[in-house]
Amino acid sequence: MKIAIMQPYFFPYIGYFQLINAVDEFVFYDDVNFIKKGYINRNMILVNGDSYQFTLPIKKASQNKLINQTEVALSKKWIESFLKTLEFAYKNAPYFKSVYNLVQNVLEEDYKNVSQIAINSVSKVCAYLGLTPYFSLSSRDYSNSKTLKKADRLIAIAREAGKCNYINPIGGQKLYTKTYFKDRGVNLSFLQPETICYSQMQHQFVDSLSIIDVLMFNSKDSILTLLNQRKII
Repeated sequence: MKIAIMQPYFFPYIGYFQLINAVDEFVFYDDVNFIKKGYINRNMILVNGDSYQFTLPIKKASQNKLINQTEVALSKKWIESFLKTLEFAYKNAPYFKSVYNLVQNVLEEDYKNVSQIAINSVSKVCAYLGLTPYFSLSSRDYSNSKTLKKADRLIAIAREAGKCNYINPIGGQKLYTKTYFKDRGVNLSFLQPETICYSQMQHQFVDSLSIIDVLMFNSKDSILTLLNQRKII
């Protein structure tokens, strides 16, 4: 049985969903520190053929606060502005209407913190694609190991969940070793995305954008194929 543990991100890139699709349980790591200028509350979309960064507004962002304690500062003005940007950027995309509605539905709900809206964005995308992952929250379901740090917390969560295989994004190779995990009863693997390319209509392909871009230009079946373009090493 396989498990992954990741901070909740707001409409993250496709690799995040590849990880969700590769495991039996996906844990939103919401009780660790918020990362300023990270990808928890920001990502990229395609505007006029170039990547364009959008940022979900945060109230008093601080790396001394946990993700689930970091308040969002959503306003009607910001929501309208972001939706207008999406319309300008993607109005001619083949799946614009359904994806625009998905994003709008996420933005129009009420949230206390960035964790809630990020998790909802991921959950809504999974539902749209027909994915049925088992989601859990580190703060709610694995609080017993909260005092542990870094790899030890991940190992403790995996063991408490009864999962012997932990999968991490490929960037984790710089942080974690397979030997350290194995000595503590958990097999560590890494997910490495293969090269992903799809038509963005008349523009030269720009990669590593938010899942919003993938959804705008691809059918559900095509996206499910893209989710499997990865290796577990």
